[in-house]
Amino acid sequence: MDALSNGRRLKCLTIVDDFTKEVVDIVVDYGISGLNVVRALEQAARFRGKARAVRTEQGPEFISRALDQWAHARGVCLKLIQAGKPTQNAYIESFNGKFRDECLNEHWLTSLAQARAVIGAWRHDCNQARPHSALNYLAPAEFAAMYRAISAAPATQQLV
Repeated sequence: MDALSNGRRLKCLTIVDDFTKEVVDIVVDYGISGLNVVRALEQAARFRGKARAVRTEQGPEFISRALDQWAHARGVCLKLIQAGKPTQNAYIESFNGKFRDECLNEHWLTSLAQARAVIGAWRHDCNQARPHSALNYLAPAEFAAMYRAISAAPATQQLV
């Protein structure tokens, strides 16, 4: 959560792929409901395919009927971390800290449109230009592209 220069509250939903470390999306709005979360996950699924599991904290948007019904209908496992146990979701907690330090705290945001543009540019930089130690120092987009290429390659056949 953050605020615009006029004091109006701004909420950010960060969606990060645990495996590729890609920042799938950062939804920015004045408020985020369970329906907003479902829309963001549906949009991500159209581009990336359906997630097998979604790990979240226990905020109201994550324990909503809309998200629960969406997950059940699509066979997606919802993994709620225990209240007060952020270490159960340490990667996203670390990511959100970097997001705050490097993006939100660095900009004086005056409108929702400007916030979305600034945050979108920061997200693009994270995915395209920042090497990640867990990915053998590749940028997340580079690692994901390499993984998709390897996964899509036909298995070699051995003739005896």
